[in-house]
Amino acid sequence: MGQHSDRFHLEISVGDHVVDVRAVGEIDIATVGSFRAALWAAPARPVLRLDLSGVRVLSATAVRTLVAAHLRIRARGGELVLVDPDPVVARVLRVTGQHRVLPVRESATAGTAAVAVLAPA
Repeated sequence: MGQHSDRFHLEISVGDHVVDVRAVGEIDIATVGSFRAALWAAPARPVLRLDLSGVRVLSATAVRTLVAAHLRIRARGGELVLVDPDPVVARVLRVTGQHRVLPVRESATAGTAAVAVLAPA
């Protein structure tokens, strides 16, 4: 399952406990609608992992969409985890302070976020 355009596309994989979304391209004012729609349409699972390794541009509108998605997913009892952001995107997350709000992981450790959410307290 996925969405595709010349500047931006998404690949979505749904598992029992995790939804993996891989974004590639530029998330800006022209493409944020597709990005938002995909995040809102993702099935409810304990973890939504968003792979940002292929994202070259993350605009302010995209950052606001990430915050809204985080709040929406958290309200359902889930967690949004950002995985492998490109260095430019990682800088945007740091400058906006989102790295303090949203968990940012390397792909090698991203699976442990799902385990932590699923483990009984």
